Amino acid sequence: MHLVQSMAYTGRIPWHGLGTKLEAQQPIEVWRANAGMDWQIEESEVHYITGSNNIGVINAFSEQKVLYRSDTKAPLAVVSKRFQVVQPGEILEFYRDLTEIGGFELETAGVLREGRKFWALARTGQSASLKGHDRVDGYLLLATACDGTLATTAQFTSVRVVCSNTLQIALGNASGAIKVPHRSQFDPAAVKRQLGITVSAWDGFVERMKALVDRPLDPDSVEGLLRRVLVYAGQDGKAPVVNEQAVANVRALYEGGGRGALLTSSRGTAWGLLNGITEFIDHHRRARSDDHRRDAAWFGQGAQIKQRAWDEVMKLAA
Repeated sequence: MHLVQSMAYTGRIPWHGLGTKLEAQQPIEVWRANAGMDWQIEESEVHYITGSNNIGVINAFSEQKVLYRSDTKAPLAVVSKRFQVVQPGEILEFYRDLTEIGGFELETAGVLREGRKFWALARTGQSASLKGHDRVDGYLLLATACDGTLATTAQFTSVRVVCSNTLQIALGNASGAIKVPHRSQFDPAAVKRQLGITVSAWDGFVERMKALVDRPLDPDSVEGLLRRVLVYAGQDGKAPVVNEQAVANVRALYEGGGRGALLTSSRGTAWGLLNGITEFIDHHRRARSDDHRRDAAWFGQGAQIKQRAWDEVMKLAA
């Protein structure tokens, strides 16, 4: 089952092989039409009927509201009346000045879960080569959900070209994400001001990647790190349990099975181990579909595991 309702992309075919391919540097209006984001979220009071056999008085429940699509009238969610809606078009509009004058280039945009979640991803133009052949590009991801499952989130992300592994760019000790909860108004200009502080973080991120490339690992360190990172919660408050199958899968990727695992930058290094983990999360971890896996890798449990892995490899490189 696909989570993706509609999508547009430039460049390589995306992870699930779906979507409308666009030529590079198309205007926002073309993206909106082809990504299936040219509709609005409308809202209405919640009503219910009292009386026998549902015949009776229609009542309003003013504490909540129903969100629905303007084009199909399909319901999306029931939320608090204080919920601040962010429209699909606003997600793309965020990138207008970045693409027209900032050197950014939209690469994917689309709608998930019948319209409950939508996103856009743009290349920032920043790039680094590790040991000459291992290229990592910088991206900016903006996503939101109207069913309360995701705050409006802007985050810098790196994509390793050889394997399409994604990693949220950490800023010092802080996460690289700026989150606007739906109880607050989404202010694109304010988010961009906050992001402006972090654009310079790319150089620091490159330095950290190079430190991981320069950090050789012995088998015991590899095993210990995997067993700290690849765990799931124990029952009834007990200690976390090691996911032995995940450990074996990542070890196989790290030891040569992964894409890019035999590059000089990766073989026997902390960078190689990090990418073994990110490749497992992005491409191999058990999921109902490729879309569910990508959703978790960007926003859910997969993203949390990748953050844990980043924190652990950075301790080794310190």
